[in-house]
Formats: sequence, structure tokens, C-alpha cells
Amino acid sequence: MTARAMNMRALILPWAICALGAFFYSYECLLRMSPSVMQDSLMRFYSLTGVQYGYLSGPSYYVIYVPMQIMVGLLMDRYGPRRLLTMACLFCGGGAWLFACSHNWMYALIGRLMIGFGSAFAFVGATKLASIWLPPQRFALMSGIVFCLGMLGAVFGDTILRLLIDSQGWRTAMREAACGGLLVSIILWSVVRDVNPWHESGQHHVTTFREVLVGLWHVFSKPQLWLTGIIGCLFYLFLPAFAEFCAPAWLHQVHGFSSMDAGHATALIFIGCACGAPFWGMISDRFHRRCMPIFITASVGLLIFCVLLYTPNWPIMLLFALGFFSSAQVLVFAIAREQTPLHSAGTAIGLINMIVMISGMVFPPLIGKLLDLNWHGLLEHGSRVYSQHAYTVALSVLPIGIFIGLIVTLFIRETFGRVHYADSTQAAAQGNNAKRFSQPATESGV
Repeated sequence: MTARAMNMRALILPWAICALGAFFYSYECLLRMSPSVMQDSLMRFYSLTGVQYGYLSGPSYYVIYVPMQIMVGLLMDRYGPRRLLTMACLFCGGGAWLFACSHNWMYALIGRLMIGFGSAFAFVGATKLASIWLPPQRFALMSGIVFCLGMLGAVFGDTILRLLIDSQGWRTAMREAACGGLLVSIILWSVVRDVNPWHESGQHHVTTFREVLVGLWHVFSKPQLWLTGIIGCLFYLFLPAFAEFCAPAWLHQVHGFSSMDAGHATALIFIGCACGAPFWGMISDRFHRRCMPIFITASVGLLIFCVLLYTPNWPIMLLFALGFFSSAQVLVFAIAREQTPLHSAGTAIGLINMIVMISGMVFPPLIGKLLDLNWHGLLEHGSRVYSQHAYTVALSVLPIGIFIGLIVTLFIRETFGRVHYADSTQAAAQGNNAKRFSQPATESGV
């Protein structure tokens, strides 16, 4: 292989591998939010209450996803992403197939559990690949790109999946999604690699078990990581508890949107996230700031959500703006990466992602319960119809949570885009990177 070909390979391969990890995250996001697209069909088929649908949509997925995050981070640090992501994608496809074939609510729950188990590896694996194959100065941008592709998966689920459901039924659509998981798993196994021979840190090996345990202790003993996870959790609420859970039904029942128009309008939130996440990552990397963009954008997102919830008329593009400004919460993963060394990056990201995803496990059932408490007994084609007052009361928990997150943000220390290493031995091993402790990192290629 010529020197030019080697240079091209060193330039393209890292981004191709990271893109595949991000694509798997996009696929799992499609599966995660799919119940919101088929809410009426599921509630009618299984005769579900709001609480039961809340459990099927949220906790049945998150109850396995959330506790798995620490274990996933440890496994990623110890064994690398290739085998784990391939196995995880197969689990997602298998869970989607079981969900599509179930005739009993309990079997559907098991299918969602399988999807949650496989999905638990997606974001951590994608960001672990970014930490292996890309320089630290690109991590916030890559995290934004990963989040962007995840939101595009959600957009696909909210539009194309809805068209498939309307034309073929929800069972056939989910079977086709399951077959897509098998294809993605084959591509992951064929392309992804665990070792980067060009990595600037010189780490050419998979982390030992002893290093994993040391990294676990290091991660769990940092209060700043826990606070970072809390603000990520509270700023992420608008996705699992609003956009994925009840936004289409809210738009249809309260604001008179047709079922198709409600799906398209909800897709604007995910499109806003897809546009905003890489943008805020790029801005954050450019100015070497993490906390300030998070605080400012979350404040704007809170204001936008209050306008949507408490005023009767608003321009449709406010849904796009909500997603655009709220997507800056992805920067919490850059903060976590910069507070930990490479060999425990997966564990740190796993901890943050676990705390972030608690929002999807706790708040959908809570909102569903509040909706049921304010339900007046109205049914439409066998599914419950809730009033504007019921939605206003139930969804008011979201701005309260986001406001609390703004307060917590004031206690997070700025990392200035610099990677922190845990001890002097590691710092000494990073001879070429020592300047990062005294000045913001400068841009460099792979």
C-alpha cells in the first residue's frame, strides 16, 4: 500500500467506523420511539390504559437500558466495541421481531426489554468508538453527530414508519425493522475495529481488567460526574417524556392536528435536535466551553416549552426550535470524557447515560398517571382521549425539572475542552498532550 493510500485510509477509516456506530444508535432510536407512532393501535389492540401504555412505551425499555449502562461501559473498556455492538444489534432486531409477533401484552413487554438490552450498548459504543478513533478535540462534535443521527432515526420512525404502519399495519412494519437489525449487525462486524494504530495517545491495546476496576472506582468517586449526569437527565426530559411519549397525541387531541400532521409536527422536534446537536458541539469545541452553552440553550428551551404548553396559539416552527436548543444537553458527554482518562471513558459515559436515561424510565408513567387522574371518561375508537387541562397538568412536571437542572448547572466546573488524566503516570505518558493542562486544545487531524 502506497503512502498516499495509507494517509487516505488513516483519514477516512476513523470517521467511517464512528459513523457506523452512530448509525446503530440511529436504528435503536427508531425502535425506541416506535410505540408513540402506533399509540392508538397498541392501546386498542391490547386495551391499554394510559398507565399501561406508559409502561409499554417507557419503563419496559428503560428498566433494562438504564441499569445496563455501567456494565456496558465496563465491557466496552475491557473488550472493545466490535463484538458488543454486533451482539447488541442482533438483540434489538430479535426484540423487534418478538414485539411484532406478540398477541399478548406481556410478550410485547418482553420484546421491548430485549430492545432495551440491545440499545443499552448503542450510544456508549458509538462514543467509545469516537474516543478511540478521533482526537479529543473532535469528541464534542462527534457526540453531536451521533445524537444527530439518532434523531434522524427518530424522524424516520415518526414519518416513514408511520406510512408503513398506515399501509401495512404495525406488525409488518416492525418485522421489516427487525430484518434491518440483522443487516446492520453484519455491517458492524465487517467494518468496526477495536484498535486504532494511529491514536495520538499511543494506546494500541484493549484495556486490562485491572485498569477497568481502577477506572470504575475513579468514575464513581467523582461528584462532578454525578452532577453532570443529573443535568443531562433533566435537560433530556423533553425527548422521552414529551416527543417520544405523548407529543403526537397532544397535538391531535388538544390542537386538532390530524394523525399524519401530528406525526410530521413531532418530527420537527427531532429534526431540530439533529440540526442542533452537531452545531452546539462545533460551537463548544470552537470556544472551548461546555457549561455556558448548556445553560444558555436550556434556558431558551425552557422558555419555548412554556410557550408551547401554556399558550393556545404558536408558530409550528417552535417545535423545531425546542429540539434545536434542547439538543445542547449532549455536551454533558464531552464534560464526562474530559474528566476521565481514555481507559475509563466508556465507564464514565455509561454512568452519564444511565443517569440521563432515568428520565425515560420515570417520567412517562408519571405523566400517564397524571393524565389518567384528569381523564373524563371520553373514548375514541377504543383509546382514551384527554382534555387540554389534563395535558397541561401532566406536562407541567417537565418545565419544573428543567428549571431544577438550570440550578444544578451552576455547580458544574468548566473543563474548557481539555482532557484530564487521572494520575501523574498517565500524564507523563501523554508527552505530546501535556500542553492541554495549561491552555485550550488546538484542532488537529487524525
